Amino acid sequence: MEYFTDQMANAHILNQFWLTFLLVISMVLVSRTFVAGTRYSPILIIVVFGLMMGYVMVTTGMGTPGLTEFPIVDFASKVTITALSASFFVGGQEIRKLISKQEIDLKDIVEPSTDEMFLGTKFTQFMFLIRAFFILIGIESLKRVIVGYDNNEPLDSFYPLLGYIGLVGSIILIDYRAKITNKPVYIRKGMLESALILSVLVLSWHMAGWVRPIIALPEIFFAMVLSVTLGMTFSRWKFGPTIRALLFAGIPVVLAANFMVGGSRIAEAFSLTGMTAVLSFGFFGQLLWMFGGLALLIGWAKANNIRNLAPGMAGSLSHSGLTGACTAGDLGYEAQVRAPIMINIPFIGHIFVFSVLAASATTGKLLIPYTLAIVAVGLGLTYWAIRLLKKANREDAKEVKGLMVFSLGWQLVAVFGGLLILNLGGMGLNDSVMANASAISHFGLFAAIQGGMFGEQASGLIAFVFAMPFLVHPLVFGIFGKTAENNGVMPAKLVYALALLGVLGVLYALLF
Repeated sequence: MEYFTDQMANAHILNQFWLTFLLVISMVLVSRTFVAGTRYSPILIIVVFGLMMGYVMVTTGMGTPGLTEFPIVDFASKVTITALSASFFVGGQEIRKLISKQEIDLKDIVEPSTDEMFLGTKFTQFMFLIRAFFILIGIESLKRVIVGYDNNEPLDSFYPLLGYIGLVGSIILIDYRAKITNKPVYIRKGMLESALILSVLVLSWHMAGWVRPIIALPEIFFAMVLSVTLGMTFSRWKFGPTIRALLFAGIPVVLAANFMVGGSRIAEAFSLTGMTAVLSFGFFGQLLWMFGGLALLIGWAKANNIRNLAPGMAGSLSHSGLTGACTAGDLGYEAQVRAPIMINIPFIGHIFVFSVLAASATTGKLLIPYTLAIVAVGLGLTYWAIRLLKKANREDAKEVKGLMVFSLGWQLVAVFGGLLILNLGGMGLNDSVMANASAISHFGLFAAIQGGMFGEQASGLIAFVFAMPFLVHPLVFGIFGKTAENNGVMPAKLVYALALLGVLGVLYALLF
């Protein structure tokens, strides 16, 4: 079916926009309805619904693998960096407050509505959800207009229109039921935040291009550095509607679109040679790195509380699902405050991560000496973090310090330890990076692969490969939900058993 080629092109693009809006927003809403009244995160339902939707659209003939017939769905799946910029900014603020021991002003300029619009979703939350969709589409569209993006894609000539619709929609969508101290100032804050995020993305795109002849660092690395710097500079900034919306719904919206695209590639992926090993490692690797890390925090560090476990694992794995659950407040206030700090700290190590991976991508094979050195450093930092946490004695500052070190150390072990294991198992570099990115649900690696760092095939398949370990997430979020209901204490024996299952599963994936 031909799209955007006749005089009705504008009508087609608007139809596509509103269809994508309906699919994504309804998926997030129904997911929140499913977990209403519990402490479970709606992201675990988004996984299942997204994969099912993508698969059904292909099997019924509505689309083909990759959903090229639905270009805005595909477009919405590629705005990961925009969604994360808000978390990076907040992380920079929290780091500055931690370092300078800055007093926190608890008075907020917004009092959200407590009236429920849908089961599990209040009016203010609903407006944040809709606003997040418009912000993500609008900012990314305008960024592509500014940088002159032209890749012979169906949407190339429509980015100005999408940018206009997105940003105008994001400005006017304010919940009238929320109590706002100064509404004009609040709206202007949102406009300024959108402009700053757009500036960060444009500058990140140019910086990635400037250093590409030397090293192929992805845009997300520079976006993180710039956003954290802004957060540390404006540590007293009271959030406007843009940052609030992205923190609450940015990641769920991106994941919903991603899983739809991933679900559309289920049949195609299973037909590729070697894909079974990639998917198996992604699935069992999720058990290994997630529950292995939890086992260390619970058994050795004696830090068995959700305020430590949730942000610690969100940061140490740069885990997209757990990060979304923490920043949305699904796992408690302390986890919500600590998570932005933890997801920023490992990005210090990304200087080495992406440097080595970029050099490896150039040579076509993993650089073993550097990999071994980084794993050794990661193990040393992890050991140090365990000692710090063991001596924290429930003191907030000491716990945060220990979690910061753990986030960096365990990230280095998981990223390069996983790649080393796969290399020893004989898997090629591109497949190894896909498998390990999915095994730890690492949004940085995901964004880099999606951006083409490891070739077109990996870029096309990563949405599906990344989605498969999310089938473990009902278990992951189920345990975290149970932990939240159990005064923050996680069942230790179950964690040890799942970590062992992960080890056995990884061995099976590599040997059979």
